[in-house]
Amino acid sequence: MSDQLSGVLPVIATPFDEEWEIDAAQLEQEIDWLFANGADGIVVAMVSEILRLNTQERMTLNALAVDFAAGRGPVIASVGAESTKTACEISAHARDVGATAVMVTPPLLAVVSAGQLEEYLGAVIDSCDLPVVLQDASGYVGASIDVDLQASLLRRHGAERLLLKPEAEPLGQRASELRTATRDQARIFDGSGGVALMDTFARGIVGTMPGPDLVWAVRALWTALENGDEARALAISNPLTALISMVPGLDGYVAFEKRMLVAQGVFTSARMRGPVTYAIDPQTESFLDAQLALLRRAVG
Repeated sequence: MSDQLSGVLPVIATPFDEEWEIDAAQLEQEIDWLFANGADGIVVAMVSEILRLNTQERMTLNALAVDFAAGRGPVIASVGAESTKTACEISAHARDVGATAVMVTPPLLAVVSAGQLEEYLGAVIDSCDLPVVLQDASGYVGASIDVDLQASLLRRHGAERLLLKPEAEPLGQRASELRTATRDQARIFDGSGGVALMDTFARGIVGTMPGPDLVWAVRALWTALENGDEARALAISNPLTALISMVPGLDGYVAFEKRMLVAQGVFTSARMRGPVTYAIDPQTESFLDAQLALLRRAVG
């Protein structure tokens, strides 16, 4: 089943209505747009604002994602939580509603020991009988997961059950370290949004999980890399990197992608549940619009 998990797998943004509830109609429109613009599958994860959803809402979002994907590609549901019990409950629910795989972060409020992480991850794997993507989200939140520990976990659970999404800097070097530590067995996903994709692709990743807003550009870049078209890859990567490099942290990423989805007619609102630590000002909006136009021209 893990061989389905490859290519361009964007992380969905969660639209909210005027009552701050999940807007199912706009979510369906977003998922249709993602598949129409080159997504191989979809992911529910950090930039889906899962940290601002309660457990029932996370389950609802996962179920809606599976329903709206309608078999067009794999759906990876993020299930990480502060307690093993909650993570396992969300995992089992994801399996029951038809998710293809789950993605798990370690608890974020405390640094857990290697033994505790093994117990937590093992419980999640046992709870869902699906491939599990271990996300080192330390580029945004939480603590970095040691390379040797990830390699040990992969040896114990197998490369078909455990996949890796390293986001500790520097991304390319971390991917290479994981490949070496696992004797090239690890299936690794890029989590840079596109900034490091040319580097990580050359180091043997199997897929990328960008935000949803620029999926058409990441799709074009991924295809150029697969085709060995370095000139086209560079032409797309440069303006894409200029956009993504402005993102200031997790809230900034969510604000940018929702603003871009509104600009492209996918969402009608860029609402984010608060408290929010970053807001886009008019000057930044102008810059984003100009860079979006440049990226469109580069992709053609």
